[in-house]
Amino acid sequence: MKIQRLLSYVRCAVEDYNMIEEGDRIAIGVSGGKDSLALIAALSTLRRFYPKHFELEAISVDLGFEGMDFSPVEEYCRSYNVNYTVVHTDIGEIIFDARKEKNPCSLCAKMRKGALNDMVEKLGCNKIALGHNRDDVVETMLMSLFYEGRISCFAPVTYLDRKKITSIRPLVYAPEADVKGFARRYSLPVVKNKCPADGNTKREEMKNMVHEYRKKFDCFDSKIFGAIQRAGLNGWKVSDSNPRRKSTDTPEE
Repeated sequence: MKIQRLLSYVRCAVEDYNMIEEGDRIAIGVSGGKDSLALIAALSTLRRFYPKHFELEAISVDLGFEGMDFSPVEEYCRSYNVNYTVVHTDIGEIIFDARKEKNPCSLCAKMRKGALNDMVEKLGCNKIALGHNRDDVVETMLMSLFYEGRISCFAPVTYLDRKKITSIRPLVYAPEADVKGFARRYSLPVVKNKCPADGNTKREEMKNMVHEYRKKFDCFDSKIFGAIQRAGLNGWKVSDSNPRRKSTDTPEE
């Protein structure tokens, strides 16, 4: 996938959900995976011509696992003229060694989010951009349905009242397959996750299930995504100030 295609997804999401306002200072949460690296490229390119001026920072939270090297990400951010900060923590040691958590993902996510938001606040940013793609949206809704018995999903834009920070997800229209294609085409410096639980989670199980459903049902992802937009979930209604497209439309794949 070329940068122009990625930008079409991102710009549609940004405009449909009013993600960026004049003068925003946006921190990009960088895990080192393909999605967050693609988001750096997309937002860095977008700021060159977007009518609303905004600034960018990039932040990674180092969980303390041995062998994690973020230096390629630092060089990558430098190539886009984006300042890069690594927050060093002992989260991995706390969860796996001290507490010996049997289900570590939930606590890890909370601690990682706390460390990230603290740095966002310290750098004077008012927004945090996260790299959730369209597949993440579909998987999250299905996980909520199957494991919690409710229809729920994170929103494209969420205001974090305690920190006075707004989280935005500019990749919500981008299918994971397209992001993977972008990562291959541009040789993104993906940092391998060293977490012991990586690849052995409920989300991974759901990802595999969705993969099988795609073989059985035409346009499975699009139908689920459209249902989320039409279900009246908080934050999923397309802005009335953007009449360009109906709420059930998404960029062509």
